[in-house]
Amino acid sequence: MVCRYAAVVKLVYTPVLGTGRFILWEFESPPRHSIEWLRRHRSVSNKEILPCKAYKKMKKITVDENGAGERIDKFLKEEFFLDMEVTRGDVIRNIRDGQILLGGKKVKPSYILKDGDEINIDIKKERKELFPNGEIKLEIIYQDENMIVVNKPSGLQVHPSDTEKKNTLVNALIFNFPEIEAVKDDSEDSWLRPGIVHRLDKDTSGVMVVARNKKTFDGLKRKFADREIDKNYVAVVYGNLEKKEGVVDAPIARAASFKKQKIARGKTKGTARPAVTEYRLIKRYPDFDFVEAFPKTGRMHQIRVHLASLGHPIVGDAKYKRRNLVCPEGVSRQLLHAQKLAFEFGGQKYGFEADVEDDFAEFLQKLDSAPGQSS
Repeated sequence: MVCRYAAVVKLVYTPVLGTGRFILWEFESPPRHSIEWLRRHRSVSNKEILPCKAYKKMKKITVDENGAGERIDKFLKEEFFLDMEVTRGDVIRNIRDGQILLGGKKVKPSYILKDGDEINIDIKKERKELFPNGEIKLEIIYQDENMIVVNKPSGLQVHPSDTEKKNTLVNALIFNFPEIEAVKDDSEDSWLRPGIVHRLDKDTSGVMVVARNKKTFDGLKRKFADREIDKNYVAVVYGNLEKKEGVVDAPIARAASFKKQKIARGKTKGTARPAVTEYRLIKRYPDFDFVEAFPKTGRMHQIRVHLASLGHPIVGDAKYKRRNLVCPEGVSRQLLHAQKLAFEFGGQKYGFEADVEDDFAEFLQKLDSAPGQSS
């Protein structure tokens, strides 16, 4: 049986409930190393280590002048969450989820504390557990001791989220390759994305590479960050492009509504990030163009946003198409496919390719067979 314990710890920065400079620290028994640390560094006696039930209501911190000027996430990690298993990323996530409030209201993790601020904490502990799923069939293009390359189908989310915990690519991967679960970094929620070095949108199909060990994970992430990976996508867009090939060099930021990304002009939220996409016409039809896209950066929804910014959103893209554009019959998602991936790793060159899915191929066949089609 696992018991929960608390230590009333004397701290300079965090008066609790306005009654003195004390906070609550929880840990699981047997907490020998934790108790030793408390005794050594915080002068906690055996009498001060008590069952948590005695302190259930201690959920409010009043900040004094010593804590003022600190970011709320940094302050809480360093001065309240003494348990080293709680990362700063965990604190940030709890702030964003509204389980940590300031004066009863949500704030950003970057909020700078002021003297007299009251922090309310009511954290519902979440088990960091991934669920293997053997019912999801993987199309494996390549595998060795360092990596797995898959053809991700459209409709499959890459990793678990609050709304989908079991039916994702990650759930299938850890069923087939259990060792991947340990392949992660120290970033926020990294346990949800083991082995994942890049992502595709849920309704985008195509080639993805996944790392099987930490060395490969770090190396591939570096290559994506340094733009040393060649990525080739194909898409069908509404209308006909003005130029048969070109470059969209336009920074991307979160739209003010937070519902999508947009070219960073006008009202946006957060930081505008540089984004570059090259494109080339493959085949022209009366009302559509079949194009290749080569993203040189890796921003969320980058190709979708950049093509839409040219006035030619991707067919089936409900998020970025104009309202007056009608989705063709038989198309239920954006016709975007990650066709090729190429890179050098460990002194060896790799190149992978996957065909478009049936719905994409069938739409192209309809265009090819329609009267008046041209190349």
